[in-house]
Amino acid sequence: MRKRTSNIDRKTSETSISLSLNLDGEGKRSVSTGIGFFDHMLDLFAKHALFDLNIKASGDTDVDYHHTVEDVGICLGQAVKEALGNKAGITRFANVSVPMQEALANVAIDISGRSALIFNARLDSKKIGDFDSELIKEFLEAFTVNAGLNLHVDVPYGENAHHIAEAIFKGVAKALDRATRIDERTDEVPSTKGIL
Repeated sequence: MRKRTSNIDRKTSETSISLSLNLDGEGKRSVSTGIGFFDHMLDLFAKHALFDLNIKASGDTDVDYHHTVEDVGICLGQAVKEALGNKAGITRFANVSVPMQEALANVAIDISGRSALIFNARLDSKKIGDFDSELIKEFLEAFTVNAGLNLHVDVPYGENAHHIAEAIFKGVAKALDRATRIDERTDEVPSTKGIL
């Protein structure tokens, strides 16, 4: 089986990002974006997906965190897409429910080659520490567009914004882990079109 790895480097006037990904890893990770809460979310994402992930990012965080968060989403999406190659043999679909104390996140993924994000989560708190909670959706939007995923995130209940965010990131991690796994019964692209 070929190595399902990728390396992405992106430099703009707003951010500089270097990222490496191994879909068939062990959850080894090193994440540094200069944004503490975001690092925490990406760290647990890699741990629960069992992806080996290294991210070194810097950006204009003196303005706000938007550019850094969005551009990391772009790079992570590109890395997943590149590592998957032609997607032959992958499971393609997955869904999970992840509780985090009083919050529950239901996440479904289709690695379809087409992007769509359905984000049904109320984050009543505008901030999680110094992190703008609206950036969770911005990150996922950038990620899905660049990875070519259908991603549905539904949080039917939850009160604490940190718990809601953590349930979402863990849910995306577990669903993506399952959807990217190789199904040993086939080596074909999982589509009647023959291409994804």
